[in-house]
Amino acid sequence: MNLPLPLKDVHPGIAPSWWPPAPGWWMVAVGMLLIGSAIWWWLRRRRLRRAAILQLFEDTVDAATSPPQQVAAMSDLLRRAARRKDPLADRLQGEDWLRFLDQGMTPPCFEHGPGALLREGAFRRDVDEGAARALRTVARQRYVTWMLGK
Repeated sequence: MNLPLPLKDVHPGIAPSWWPPAPGWWMVAVGMLLIGSAIWWWLRRRRLRRAAILQLFEDTVDAATSPPQQVAAMSDLLRRAARRKDPLADRLQGEDWLRFLDQGMTPPCFEHGPGALLREGAFRRDVDEGAARALRTVARQRYVTWMLGK
């Protein structure tokens, strides 16, 4: 004869506490920390690089004592930056050079704007300081854009 076995009531176990988290949550936290650190480092590096490029432009142009020398310095900086876009671009002359500088700019400002001073401004005896400042604005924009690889 089979006697039924007496069974005890099933009691649920103790619920796990929220602290300390399971090892998987630690890995998720470390991964998020690493991703956040990498993004912060990349953004900071990009900002510092942009500031250094801008500072190089400003220091080089400020080192020139007269407006014609400033125009020559800006032309040299633009030719260096143009090599990042096209290795043969620094060999362009005259209108071809100004058209190359205008590529992608809205509105184009080198061929028929303040940038036209690059055509012969470095060879003049006297250059208007206002024209040199206007050229500096557009040259800085083009230089920084090309140096950052945009």
